[in-house]
Amino acid sequence: MATLKRIKLGSQGLEVSAQGLGCMGMSAFYGPPKPESDMIALIHHAVTTGVTLLDTSDIYGPHTNEILLGKALKAGGLRQRVELATKFGVSFDDGKAEVRGDPAYARAACEASLKRLQLDCIDLYYQHRIDTSVPIEATMGELKKLVEEGKIKYIGLSEASVSTIRRAHAVHPITAIQLEWSLWSRDVEEEIVPTCRELGIGIVVSVL
Repeated sequence: MATLKRIKLGSQGLEVSAQGLGCMGMSAFYGPPKPESDMIALIHHAVTTGVTLLDTSDIYGPHTNEILLGKALKAGGLRQRVELATKFGVSFDDGKAEVRGDPAYARAACEASLKRLQLDCIDLYYQHRIDTSVPIEATMGELKKLVEEGKIKYIGLSEASVSTIRRAHAVHPITAIQLEWSLWSRDVEEEIVPTCRELGIGIVVSVL
């Protein structure tokens, strides 16, 4: 069995493979959904070769990618070998996308993701997009309760500003920030990357 380098993601104790597997394209956005059996086989192959960080979101599908991951982990008995990250923050009520970060929605979204993933606990739970109509302290307060209840282990933010990161981190430690960082997108190097280093927050890079 191959083994990829493992790294500490942030300073809160989460350790993952240096290379993760983003599962979005299996179910959404990049063409039609791929055959389920093929994607489950791909996930199993990735884990066998040393990938342990699997990334999904309730928006992918929507919902179908989480269901796929749940089936893949259950079929392969892989739960104890992976660190699973999913996200919330975009509602599709009546077919319209709406960014939501109110505490009630955060809790309901977490409960729904747990059912689709067939899990008792999510390793890394991101707020996918920041709801500027809700104070980040309110959202983080609810996520902190979910940590205390054992429903999530670590909290992350996706595409958040420096101010939002600092305010959120003051409520409960943020483990990871997910963002785009590439040769074409380097503005995060000015403030966000230094802030994460200062606060001990890991960075998960997505290249779109």
